[in-house]
Amino acid sequence: MADVQLDGLTSDPVTMGWMVGAPPPPDRRILGARADHMRFPMIRWSYSNMRSFCPTVRIAASGKGTPFPRALRDDLGAVRFTPLGSQGEISFDDALLAAFTDGILVLHKGEVVFERWFGVTGPETRHIAFSVTKSFVGTLVQMLVGEGRIDLAARVDSVIPELARSGFGSATIGQVLDMTTALDFSEEYGNPNSGIGAYSAALGLTPRPASYTGPHNLWDYLTTVPGAGTHGERFVYRTPNTDVLAWIITRIEGKPFAEVLSERLWQPLGMLGDADLIVDEAGAPFAGGGLNLRLEDLARFGEALRLGGLGVIPESDVDRIWRGGDPERFHKDAYPLLGGWSYGSQWWHAGDNHGCFSARGIHGQTLWVDPASEMVIARFASHPTAANGANDPHSLPAWRALAEALKA
Repeated sequence: MADVQLDGLTSDPVTMGWMVGAPPPPDRRILGARADHMRFPMIRWSYSNMRSFCPTVRIAASGKGTPFPRALRDDLGAVRFTPLGSQGEISFDDALLAAFTDGILVLHKGEVVFERWFGVTGPETRHIAFSVTKSFVGTLVQMLVGEGRIDLAARVDSVIPELARSGFGSATIGQVLDMTTALDFSEEYGNPNSGIGAYSAALGLTPRPASYTGPHNLWDYLTTVPGAGTHGERFVYRTPNTDVLAWIITRIEGKPFAEVLSERLWQPLGMLGDADLIVDEAGAPFAGGGLNLRLEDLARFGEALRLGGLGVIPESDVDRIWRGGDPERFHKDAYPLLGGWSYGSQWWHAGDNHGCFSARGIHGQTLWVDPASEMVIARFASHPTAANGANDPHSLPAWRALAEALKA
């Protein structure tokens, strides 16, 4: 069914009729057994319905949250900007379609000033956030650092002895947090033989081949990741680092990761709804990318970071997150559009004069925090390309254009 000619309009899951009917017609069914839920254009439906394809555990909300006030503006969709590498301007509305947007919220000074929904995604949808999940994990680590319960200079194997013989064992927790570990692991999403392919097979996100003999859960898989080189020399984006952090959090707290996330962030921040976290067959959390949540709750997390933690995340911990990583260690060749950026505490930092930082996930998942403009943007998307580089030429200048419009 995949068709590279489909665009943000023609791939709309409602228009295409996915999973409509009782039963749906055979050619409109999305089957996990065929890995349909991870293939375009089916992802435009499945990313808003991942519980239909993967086991999940619940991240409980308190039920006491209140929605953000609305002060919707009718002029922001018409804001115009020039995409990176382009000669002509487009509107923000056009950029939403180019990004295969499923939902977007823009907050300014704590009010929703722009809100759009597409396809099957709506305010109550729990959409997969992919690697935006990592920034929740990094924030929890910094909170435990602030309490003196995690020492970033400690070796990983001092907390997780099971990783002593892996590439992670000799790294410090701080190196794992900032992804400056030296590992024999490649994050090539289109290559089933890459490190991320083996990771996905262990997780069971899609059906394993009949001949598969590797690990059947992430905990076992992490013990097999070999080292390569010297830790601490440069940032290289590798998802298993985050799963190691979640394992450390679980070991220190003595309770499941989803329970820690609920108790420390979800309930105190007043999230409006429960969330779902994908787990593997052994119950290991997909901490590198398995969070499914409401878009307004994602925006609430960003707003809390913008405002210094709101008394839930201690301000000193927020300060360490805001600080970012070392730009000299940033993998510049891998991210040619991100000049001057850094990566730290599982957050991406723009290094610009607005102090912007971001949580980023494949296929267009985004949480963008612009402290100088008092703006937070939360976006869900289902872009056919599993790389932020496909969206950045439109998205990065769009966020800046919105900031300038709101300041004006």
